[in-house]
Amino acid sequence: MEQAEYKISDLYQGGYSSFQQGSGELATGYTAPQGTIGLSTDPRTANILKEFADKINPGQKSMELSLITPEIIETIPKQHLKEVNRLSQLTGVDVTIHGPLVEASGLSEQGYSEMNRELAEKRMNVAMQKAHELSPKGNTPVTFHSSAVIPADEIKKVKGETQIQKMLVIDQESGQVTSVSRDEKFYPHQEDLSKPTIHTAEGQVASINHTQWDDSLTNLIAPKQRVDKVLEDNLPLVQNVYDHLRAGDLEVLQHLKPTQAEIFSKTQNANAQLEDMQIHIHSLFNKAFKYGNKEEKEHLEKLAENYRKNLGKLTPFDVKQKSDLLQGMMEGLRIVQPEVFTPLKDFAFDKSTKTFANVAFDAYSKYGEKAPIVSIENPPAWMGGFARGEDLKNMVKDVRKKFVEQAMAKKGMSKNKAEEAAEKMIGVTWDVGHINQLRRFGFDKQDIVKETEQIAPYLKHVHLSDNFGIENVELPMGMGDVPLKEMMEKLGQKGIDAKKIVEAGNWWQHFQTNPVGDSLKAMGSPIYAMDMGPSWDQAVGLQQGYFGGYGQMLPQINYETFGAGFSRLPSELGGQAVGSGGRMGGTPLE
Repeated sequence: MEQAEYKISDLYQGGYSSFQQGSGELATGYTAPQGTIGLSTDPRTANILKEFADKINPGQKSMELSLITPEIIETIPKQHLKEVNRLSQLTGVDVTIHGPLVEASGLSEQGYSEMNRELAEKRMNVAMQKAHELSPKGNTPVTFHSSAVIPADEIKKVKGETQIQKMLVIDQESGQVTSVSRDEKFYPHQEDLSKPTIHTAEGQVASINHTQWDDSLTNLIAPKQRVDKVLEDNLPLVQNVYDHLRAGDLEVLQHLKPTQAEIFSKTQNANAQLEDMQIHIHSLFNKAFKYGNKEEKEHLEKLAENYRKNLGKLTPFDVKQKSDLLQGMMEGLRIVQPEVFTPLKDFAFDKSTKTFANVAFDAYSKYGEKAPIVSIENPPAWMGGFARGEDLKNMVKDVRKKFVEQAMAKKGMSKNKAEEAAEKMIGVTWDVGHINQLRRFGFDKQDIVKETEQIAPYLKHVHLSDNFGIENVELPMGMGDVPLKEMMEKLGQKGIDAKKIVEAGNWWQHFQTNPVGDSLKAMGSPIYAMDMGPSWDQAVGLQQGYFGGYGQMLPQINYETFGAGFSRLPSELGGQAVGSGGRMGGTPLE
């Protein structure tokens, strides 16, 4: 006789085995020690003492203070920070900080302002100071978003290729921002009009630069031609006058005949126009040198050297020579193609890394090896710039480089020691929920995991929230489609060691319950500190009530109904209970 295979889930309700770790509905497949998982405080309140005391009640050993609003940071008394420090030491809770949401680049809706960048730097310095007051022993991760204002480029994944559909660009001279888009155009010279000519967003930037630069030079050509025509027609008629003037004989002007005076006046007006053009040419040279590439700057240096040498030989009365000199400058400037307009991300990258490096160096200068850590976080993938793995990797590398340059120049540190300090003080906070929102652009699970792989060597801190890849919602892990297990595997030992802060604002808002329990279940965290025994996703088998007794596998209610043997079964089934009136009474086996 073939023996039937029975499963507990076939006999009793409950769905999954509490004996098997990671088998619950919330299970992500990733296991994290409970001691590395923490909560964040409510960013809307300055009463961090109450928030801290209330939210450590579930027993987690990490807490992040969400000081994301500059005004709220300034509202927190220093005495409260000291009290939180004492409370954290008493309870053994590690404290981390989410710094203010400021735009490190200095950009705003009105464009770029160096004053805004410096203000952002000062606000970040305040957060670093608060972090040191909270944890004087040092090395507390302080999280700052890589960007807070800069919109992300509009991207789309098509047949495995990432295409930029819309890109913001900035005029580096004025600080004003505009946008360019990927475009399809049809031209009459095309042989096949069924296939449009593709103009990429990147190509549009180059086109803007070329057009603006060409227009700037073209605007000088017509006036210059008119000046040259005036000089050609009139200068020979008063050449002797200019010869006298060059010799220092200024009295010659008093003896000019009316006709000569009129002609001389025309040449002087032309000279005045040349001086005005000279100012414009100097401005164009400045723009070309500031925004030209290395080869163009080398060309401009030679052009300037020749210009200075010949300009020094001129007197105020060498009108024709000045015209020829300016003509040579115009022709030399036409060779270059300065990138005055540049992708906003490139511009903001340089300004942002400067700010982060200054903040890290300032903290290191004040607190040395006990300085807090500058940890740069990826914002929601569709809401902010520098949201992808490669963005953060490149940003951290550049911030570390600028930190090293300052440490060597200002503190006389060796390069090796400065690099060691930079690696310790500057890294990444990886928000697994934010990067998952790349799905709205057509990215899949494998793409999300690859993003994580980019930043693995730079990881300092982790933010945990789940979502479905479209909106920036914050749910406990296991309730959306964030591939946590695969992402954490890419983070390796750094991911295991890092504090992992549960950010579940939408869970608090709508369901008004603590997300810690569900988060511990999702990550199969061990119940006991020694990292052994049952895990929180097995806790259902340890509960009392209906699932008391021997747990979910053999609920107590069954023992109350049937007993431990057959004695409580009806007599018709071999037991001792009276058939009628019992749970299984009535006419048997009908």
